[in-house]
Amino acid sequence: SGTKIFAQMVDGFGNFLFGDDANIPSLLSLPYLGYIAPTDSLYVATRKLLLSNATNPYFTGPSSLGYEGIGSEDASGKAGGGWIWHISLMMRALTSTSDEEVQTMLQQLRETAPDGLMHESFWFEDPVHFTRAWFAWANSLFGELLLQLAEERPHLLFTDAVKDVEGTMS
Repeated sequence: SGTKIFAQMVDGFGNFLFGDDANIPSLLSLPYLGYIAPTDSLYVATRKLLLSNATNPYFTGPSSLGYEGIGSEDASGKAGGGWIWHISLMMRALTSTSDEEVQTMLQQLRETAPDGLMHESFWFEDPVHFTRAWFAWANSLFGELLLQLAEERPHLLFTDAVKDVEGTMS
């Protein structure tokens, strides 16, 4: 279509693979890694295609429950469509410029972690089925997401009830 985008892999002979794996580094994580601004037109065009079933072989969704996200070839033997990584949802929130998108990712994270922990991946139609009951990388990144939101977008986490008498967040 003539739109410039990042490719996941190139071979030096003009061939490329477009898609994105849930792991970091990834194309979705480029702003998080400090490589490019989340508002850069090249990144915006790439991100749009990454978050689509039509163009990213690792993207799944939306399910009948509304869940969607990027999976991986490396999901504890559960490779292929249908397995969404919590890390991809967190990275989507960490690199988003939209409060609405961040809120959607927070809701999806909450609903797809039935035991209160982030997992490697969950089945998009039934998050009770997941890989790795304990996945420290995902749990740590979730903590980082919450800390970043508390600092940069506290209105997404806190209500007016937690404001102190001076009107600042406590």
